[in-house]
Amino acid sequence: MSAIVDLTLVELIDKIKKKDVSSKETTNAYIERCKKSKKLNSFITEDFDHALKKANAFDNNPNFEKKLPGIPIAVKDLFCTKDLRTTAGSKILNNFVPTYESTVTNNLWENGAILLGKLNCDEFAMGSSNETSFFGNVQSPIGENIVPGGSSGGSASALAAKLTPATIGTDTGGSIRQPASFTGTVGLKPTYGSCSRYGIVAFASSLDQAGPMTKDVKDCALMFEVMSSYDKKDSTSVDFERDNYLNKLKDSIKGKKIGIPKEYRVDGMSKEIDELWQKGIKIIKEAGADVIDISLPNTMYALPAYYIVAPAEASSNLARYDGVKYGFRSKGENLIDMYEKTRSEGFGDEVKRRILIGTYVLSSGYYDAYYLKAQKVRKLIKNDFDQAYKNVDAILTPSTPSSAFKIGEKTDDPVSMYLNDIFTVPINLAGLPAISIPAGIDAKGYPLGLQIIGKAFDEQNILNIAYTMEKHINFKNEIKSWWI
Repeated sequence: MSAIVDLTLVELIDKIKKKDVSSKETTNAYIERCKKSKKLNSFITEDFDHALKKANAFDNNPNFEKKLPGIPIAVKDLFCTKDLRTTAGSKILNNFVPTYESTVTNNLWENGAILLGKLNCDEFAMGSSNETSFFGNVQSPIGENIVPGGSSGGSASALAAKLTPATIGTDTGGSIRQPASFTGTVGLKPTYGSCSRYGIVAFASSLDQAGPMTKDVKDCALMFEVMSSYDKKDSTSVDFERDNYLNKLKDSIKGKKIGIPKEYRVDGMSKEIDELWQKGIKIIKEAGADVIDISLPNTMYALPAYYIVAPAEASSNLARYDGVKYGFRSKGENLIDMYEKTRSEGFGDEVKRRILIGTYVLSSGYYDAYYLKAQKVRKLIKNDFDQAYKNVDAILTPSTPSSAFKIGEKTDDPVSMYLNDIFTVPINLAGLPAISIPAGIDAKGYPLGLQIIGKAFDEQNILNIAYTMEKHINFKNEIKSWWI
């Protein structure tokens, strides 16, 4: 059974198509491992019995034309799943069972995948360490009492611990790429508008984007191919010609121009991260690409702009959770008292902090000074990238300023926590695609990632660059199952 969970997604599909293994055997192998891995706290809601029934049904009537034939997959608990609890990691949605399916998860099931369960995440995707979840923090499989990153921490932990062959997360300011970097996995944040936001619990509507988290780049290309679709139900969905990303994957980047932005050499960045970046530069040169120094002058303003725009949108989006129509409700003496108690008791500290910031920057007298100015800065950041892409095909940077840290290490210092997103936030503000791939380990043996940023809707290009680099790096995620 253990051999099944060691396979990549593409390898597993090949085995199922050849009938070397059945969907039921595969699903059972993952369920057994999940049951032994409770200590990681990766899952919020398990759906094992239903998964086995679906696997049985697939084996009785297999359809190998589907892209994910009989493949069991666990997903972040931010995606609404019809008739299965969806909490967004919050007490306020503890009893919420959607009557509809998110478009992205529906794409998975339409392509033959089977739902294993819902994975833990920071509350409403607000966090960089999976410590803000109402359901408790997630442990990283790379070491005891180490954070898996966030907000897609449960997804990263479950993937790295081999509890699911692939998974999906959401990325508002780095919530796919940072946990992927922390756990030695691959994470793609697609171009804004590539994957439908319909049925995803909203954090910041102009920044949120769903994306795949996988063991390697081939798996990533396949998952993105399945997830990405035009959706009339999402007004921000973009209608463009989607590629057959896996079939078009190639490991040749000869003649490509890769930009290296000087502004990403930030204060406090460890020597190990800088050395990793130099190693990445050396690899792309050896692969035949040209390296060009570039400038993204407004990078320093990205984090402050993000922490105005994102909380402002969160403040607006989370106004719907008032205890009236659905979700947690606290008893009150009157309607206003009920509102106040429901929101006070239903939201965690980090969510309250961001709602307060967001409400403040949108309030009369401060809107122009903060929110409007942040939107203007956002435009400047996008302009920087547009200017850079006149001379380069992609940009290479580190994924994070450090490796994973200990649980509890940064919970009392929100600003220090926010600085984790320093390399990822500009990409969300500009709406661009970016992928994080594992590229090395630090002195403690914790994974470190490199990020490749592409032009809008140029996912194939960054997947090809990532695939080439992956072959040269040959990273092995040596995780011992200490939690079993």
